[in-house]
Amino acid sequence: MPAIVLIGAQWGDEGKGKATDLLGDRIDYVVKFNGGNNAGHTVVVGSEKYALHLLPSGILTDGVIPVIANGVVIDLAVLFEELDALSARGVDVSRLRVSANAHLITSYHRTLDKVTERFLGKRQIGTTGRGIGPAYADKINRVGIRVQDLFDENILRQKVEGALDQKNQILAKIYNRRAITVDEVVGELLTYAERLKPMVADTSLELNTALDAGKTVLFEGGQATMLDVDHGTYPFVTSSSATSGGAATGSGVAPNRFDRVIGVIKAYTTRVGAGPFPTELFDEWGEFLTEKGAEFGTTTGRKRRTGWYDAPIARYASRINGITDFVLTKLDVLTGIESIPVCVAYEIDGARVDEMPVSQTDFHHATPIYENFPGWTEDITGVRTFEDLPKNARDYVLALEAMSGSRMSAIGVGPGRDAIVVRHDLVG
Repeated sequence: MPAIVLIGAQWGDEGKGKATDLLGDRIDYVVKFNGGNNAGHTVVVGSEKYALHLLPSGILTDGVIPVIANGVVIDLAVLFEELDALSARGVDVSRLRVSANAHLITSYHRTLDKVTERFLGKRQIGTTGRGIGPAYADKINRVGIRVQDLFDENILRQKVEGALDQKNQILAKIYNRRAITVDEVVGELLTYAERLKPMVADTSLELNTALDAGKTVLFEGGQATMLDVDHGTYPFVTSSSATSGGAATGSGVAPNRFDRVIGVIKAYTTRVGAGPFPTELFDEWGEFLTEKGAEFGTTTGRKRRTGWYDAPIARYASRINGITDFVLTKLDVLTGIESIPVCVAYEIDGARVDEMPVSQTDFHHATPIYENFPGWTEDITGVRTFEDLPKNARDYVLALEAMSGSRMSAIGVGPGRDAIVVRHDLVG
């Protein structure tokens, strides 16, 4: 049985939660392998809408074991807030597994994130201010706090002391903020230890054992390809590996165990935060996509920047991740547009460029070259087979498929759980 990686193929917010949910009843484990509570998945189940920020979206499916793996950074206050909110709505959260090796976001990480971003002024990256970047920086600098440290107070205190030796100097002398005491950090973290302990596991061992036993495991990426710390629009990126390669390092499952890579991509493009965005719209069509697509962040509520579909980015994502199947979401949002532009290449310094430029400067100055496709006016939210889509909608999907580097295996036609057209099996 397969190990499947599911990643975003643009700048995030593509609808990964919906794609995960589509696979849910055929999957035994859903694993979050990167990021923290800096991105959200919205999943609609019947008349109920769930906004998940830190938890894997598989937690909403009966029988699926959700896993927060070692590549994630965890804000324990957010974790238990989410668990309590789901429990209050009747969701069984007792199956959750948390890696002992995952790193923790502390109060000083959140403080540093906010004051550093404000200090940058016009050079702000557009972080969520939730401490994700500083927590990953501590991980790489080997002064991070891991889940397992909560269960040895002496070790926890030593590690917090080591981290605060430097952090307090920065807070007090550079940002004119008060120093944070070791006792307040340790005291806060220890309040979660007893409740967290039953959830903690050697998740790498459990996942490999599950695959050996023929179980199906879905690895669900946070953020997306263009926000990957190595392969995204650096420095306007997240602090983790959001591409398919991150699934291996972020979970402790070897790359040769992955059978399929599913890329989720919108029928147009959005991004949140600063950074280059060649197809961004500043006219009435940008407002149209924002309003009709409800393009406001699940986690932050921030209005998303909107633009037309960018085929070079799709090809880049396909190549970087080894995408075997695309899930195209929000096709219904384009209903009613007479002629739909698609970016097929860029013009940079007077020359046509068909692929994603390696230079950030070139990408920042890239002008999209558009090809226009006839639109449709028919309501497609009730369509469940590809053949029943309007001809122009089918032609649009097939055109995107031809220029994006992989097949369009499923198409989202509405916000509902079942509002999807499946062309190719995503598991078999």
